Amino acid sequence: MKIVVLTGAGISAESGLSTFRDPDGEWMQTDPMKLATPEGFAADPVLVHNFYNARRAQLREVEPNAAHFALARLERALGDDLTLVTQNVDDLHERGGSRHAVHMHGELRRAWCRACDTRMAWDEDLTLATTCPACGEAGHMRPDIVWFGEMPYRMDEILHALERCDMFVAAGTSGAVYPAAGFVELAADAGAETLELNLQRSETTQLFDDHRHAPATENLPAFVDEVIGKA
Repeated sequence: MKIVVLTGAGISAESGLSTFRDPDGEWMQTDPMKLATPEGFAADPVLVHNFYNARRAQLREVEPNAAHFALARLERALGDDLTLVTQNVDDLHERGGSRHAVHMHGELRRAWCRACDTRMAWDEDLTLATTCPACGEAGHMRPDIVWFGEMPYRMDEILHALERCDMFVAAGTSGAVYPAAGFVELAADAGAETLELNLQRSETTQLFDDHRHAPATENLPAFVDEVIGKA
């Protein structure tokens, strides 16, 4: 069985990372257009750098949870028959044992030099004075994060997997951000079974064949046990 799993902020919330669309989430406190758009970065790069520096620092303080470990176990069981796609920019999937997660929205622990177009692993703060290790230019570094209005990464690979999967699972995602919100319909049109694993109903719950509402640390280990038990 070929399975595509899409994860969102809800899967990392139980590790202590704040989500974006909850009442106390990041977007409710600061205008996302100032923090997560190319225009916002051009207008106030110091604000944007400080925001992502703080998120990078927060990431160092948290650990993967049972949901991340369960998906790593599923990857070991299914191999290439699992495509794990995440909207999250944290590295908790990797630290939980997953080796092939597709980060469609980029990664906090990566940076991009706009001067030479080099993308690189990065774990320190970024500032206007940061020099690119590749080209030596300063003032051109930014987080390697997909902002609003930019094209998500590896979409051809993701669409290819959706067209060929037998099951599509969305876990811990609000169903509010496209193109990821449309994945369930693409998978269903290709004949896949669809399942939502979420803490509560999302904006796309009605599009799924089945849904289970519980914390990710309960939902995902139980789901993985079922899949491996049938293998």
